Amino acid sequence: MELMATGSSEKLKDILPLYESFLKDLIYPIERECVYGSFKASLPKLKALRELAKEKGLFAPHLKKEEGGLGLSLSEFGRISEVLGKSPIGHYVFNCQAPDIGNMELMHQYASKELKEKYLKPLQQGEIRSCFAMTEPQHAGSNPVHLSTTAIKEGNEYVINGHKWFTSSADGASFTIVMAVTDPKNPNPYQRASMILVPLDNPGYRLIRNIPIMGDVGEDYMSHGEVMFHNCRVPVSNLIGEEGQGFVLAQERLGPGRIHHCMRWIGICERAIEMMCKRALSRELDPGKALAQQQTIQQWIAEAAAGVMASRLMVLATAQKIDQEGAKAAKEDISTIKFFVSDVLMKTLDKAIQVHGGLGITDDTLLSFWYRHERGARIYDGPDEVHKTVLAKRILKKFAE
Repeated sequence: MELMATGSSEKLKDILPLYESFLKDLIYPIERECVYGSFKASLPKLKALRELAKEKGLFAPHLKKEEGGLGLSLSEFGRISEVLGKSPIGHYVFNCQAPDIGNMELMHQYASKELKEKYLKPLQQGEIRSCFAMTEPQHAGSNPVHLSTTAIKEGNEYVINGHKWFTSSADGASFTIVMAVTDPKNPNPYQRASMILVPLDNPGYRLIRNIPIMGDVGEDYMSHGEVMFHNCRVPVSNLIGEEGQGFVLAQERLGPGRIHHCMRWIGICERAIEMMCKRALSRELDPGKALAQQQTIQQWIAEAAAGVMASRLMVLATAQKIDQEGAKAAKEDISTIKFFVSDVLMKTLDKAIQVHGGLGITDDTLLSFWYRHERGARIYDGPDEVHKTVLAKRILKKFAE
């Protein structure tokens, strides 16, 4: 359902229909077997689709043209991200999935030439995958400066020790970027941690398990890993950026990352509304009386459509601000879209499930998958409550002055 074309440039008018057709013709038919079946067993089909995306010039749309992408701005890519979000495997097929896209952006800006050649280039080409290790089970993830994982410098190496979880897509990844404390005595807590690249064939690294998400144990790209670093040694040259920059880099990474997430959530909402409308029109309460004739159902559909329209306007305006002024200038806007769109997402999914009745809680549609896996949208990248507090404090400060 194309509810609103806001944010479409002349370039996108030609490109968006190509992505939409690719999804409907090639991705939708296999998506359920990928998310409810074995993802690893689906990898040959997904690899073939990735090759086809490359042939059609649609692969890695977020990258610059010289890197094999389309050279789009963040706001332009946001519209494509929305389309790809309509399928759980949409972003994966086009190699712009989290956490890889965040790692690509981070390494493009801050990694050394050697790290770019060895790790970034094959990541951009879709030859390998990566993951990002920051959250720890013993600490609140909403406070990224409170970390126990350490990276102690010994000669030309860092020795990393620590316990991480929700290292998404660790299963099958080739490397991770880990956030670890390198200067524990620094009086500024925001300058204690650094980001370091760790190849996952390192003997000091161990994938403990793929964490079940509301009963669903994902594998490979669909996994959320609990991992351990025990005397894990890597060269000092694997440092991303400078020592003590970990918190700053995390914020740099999360700014555009929240745009990606929010536009993906809007895509999910659009697909859920499509499913809700089709169900309402085809399901009869009595002979000749469809669910769609019920005023309550009509109101749910209208509210969901309005939520999508409002979300898209807010997110694209924030993306444009980041394009023009940088993520720091859009801090309040980023917090606003994070909690607003995640709320729209969960409300839309809930109503779509309700319209489907018993079918909605089965795995016969994608709704149950999204309901399980996207509930985390209100938690990861900062809980909604934290973002609301940040925004409220900024607003109150203006009035206090």
